[in-house]
Amino acid sequence: MANIQVRPANSKAEKKEFMNLPFKIYKDNSYWVSPLLMDMRKIFGISTMADRLIEGNKPHPFFEYGQMQLFSAFKNGKIVGRIAAINNDRYNEYHPEEGGTGFFGFFECINDQEVANALFDKVKHWLQLRQLTKMQGPASPSSSYDFGLLTEGFNDLPRVDMPYQHEYYQHLIEGYGIPMRQEMLAYKMDAETIFNNEKLKRGAALVKKRYNVEIKAIDMDNLPTEVQKIKQVYNTAWEDLWGIVPLTDAEIDAYAEKFKLIAIPEFIPFIYVNGEFAGMAVALLDFNFILKDLKGNLFPYGYKIFTDKSKVEWMRVVLLGLLPQFQGKGLDAVVYLHLVEEGLKRGFKYCEGSYILKENEAMNRGMRAVSAVPYKEYKVFEVEI
Repeated sequence: MANIQVRPANSKAEKKEFMNLPFKIYKDNSYWVSPLLMDMRKIFGISTMADRLIEGNKPHPFFEYGQMQLFSAFKNGKIVGRIAAINNDRYNEYHPEEGGTGFFGFFECINDQEVANALFDKVKHWLQLRQLTKMQGPASPSSSYDFGLLTEGFNDLPRVDMPYQHEYYQHLIEGYGIPMRQEMLAYKMDAETIFNNEKLKRGAALVKKRYNVEIKAIDMDNLPTEVQKIKQVYNTAWEDLWGIVPLTDAEIDAYAEKFKLIAIPEFIPFIYVNGEFAGMAVALLDFNFILKDLKGNLFPYGYKIFTDKSKVEWMRVVLLGLLPQFQGKGLDAVVYLHLVEEGLKRGFKYCEGSYILKENEAMNRGMRAVSAVPYKEYKVFEVEI
């Protein structure tokens, strides 16, 4: 019988060991891309002096309303797995009907069911002590960040800010007895195919004329005001969708700060109907093909790696939201066509739209209308505890 121990990771050395485990888990995988370690150090509370000079000394905004305990698993003295137990007060505030949901996140493990079981047992016990009645995940640390487990599309790099895991992780989760709760899709759009879709272009032109649609790029010189519009859309356009929790001001500000250096204003279009603000979209350049070789470290290269956009082939539509009164009018097709046209000007070939709930037929119908095809799948798992 193997000697398996699961221990809290509380000290700086233990958290660093927790953070670095994926480099062992994926050492023979050619698709996994390490997140920026600067971001990981911030969320795990072990930021360096250099990190703080860049990002400031504020804690990660999740901890304004959430708590997290890290656990590492050891087999015969060697680290072989990790997991975080997470209590998200904000989620339960907005979803009281669920009776108290806790989360597991940052799950990484060798292909060993005993090790996985020991990790999930720790999380379940930690959540039960806090009177939570469900365990859901992976959410790292919440649905507003890395959410879901990749279950289809393993032979491809993840797009920017999207998770990637081993195929066997699903078997470990289900093997513990945590069934699937929700499915999400990522769609692939070929820029040339969309641009040459005459039916789509005619339809978009009709919508623009009918509703007097105007598209304006985000004003980077007036970012605080523009961010307020983003907050308005994020916290109203998707409020009825499963798993959504409104972002705090600190979270949206942190996102704006994180991505402003790689933002292209034309890829963050604001939509106006008859002069009235109707919604917006955010598309990010996919630099993962560069980040893959950096192993999570920006330095010594620094942010200059993001200045050469000539080799970028992908962009990812992270958000496309319309205020409720403007939904169902075909404005999404206008926005996608705008993004594709701007992408083609810069030599981009592909666009990903993600995440989209599999049960959200309106969004899936809209994706099919712009010639997009589902090419990756993610699942969220949940069990009564």
